[in-house]
Amino acid sequence: MSLRLVIFDVDGTLVDSQAAIVAAMEAAFAAQRMAVPPRAAILSIVGLSLDHAMLRLVPEAGADTRARLVEGYKQAYHDQRLAQGAAHSPLFPGALGLLETLHAQPETLLAVATGKSRRGLDALIESHGLGRFFVSRQVADDHPSKPHPSMIHAALADTGVEAVDAAMIGDTSFDMEMARAAGVAGVGVGWGYHPVSALEPVARRVVLRFDEVTPALDAIWKERT
Repeated sequence: MSLRLVIFDVDGTLVDSQAAIVAAMEAAFAAQRMAVPPRAAILSIVGLSLDHAMLRLVPEAGADTRARLVEGYKQAYHDQRLAQGAAHSPLFPGALGLLETLHAQPETLLAVATGKSRRGLDALIESHGLGRFFVSRQVADDHPSKPHPSMIHAALADTGVEAVDAAMIGDTSFDMEMARAAGVAGVGVGWGYHPVSALEPVARRVVLRFDEVTPALDAIWKERT
């Protein structure tokens, strides 16, 4: 049996980080004495690299201002994580069980493709004890922002898995567009930060609960064969 690769987004897919993201964004904008964007607008850009996120949130701001917002966000997020530990970005109920189930399949490899920095991802993985699961970790430091397919291409190269034997699991249209651009199946999850209506046009499948993910993947693998 050929190897399969399942690539996970992080924020809004495995961990519920919306409170942390909004709080850090509020701190960054307050430090620049700028009006904080609405919560819905902040959550709409989750998954993008920070420079792209700030450009969407405040397109009228100059490059220097956006750069200060990025640095302010990073520092606020880092400080909050140090203060709160694992509670900063809790795992969604069912996330750990899904990872354990897939990890137990000999033919299945797991990876991450996230808009987080490497420092942020490594800290999150350590705080939740997830290090044993992922054979490839792709982060914003090393790639263009989603939905560019670079992260998925790198994960495929790391593992030697063909695109037809891979799937991307994520909660945003950026994840699903990235999957499509890379030629892998996209599984959108309905518990994250983009509505199901935004996922359905670009995802191969959309699931609403963690226990629906494995059956969705099984169906995708059967379509492959």
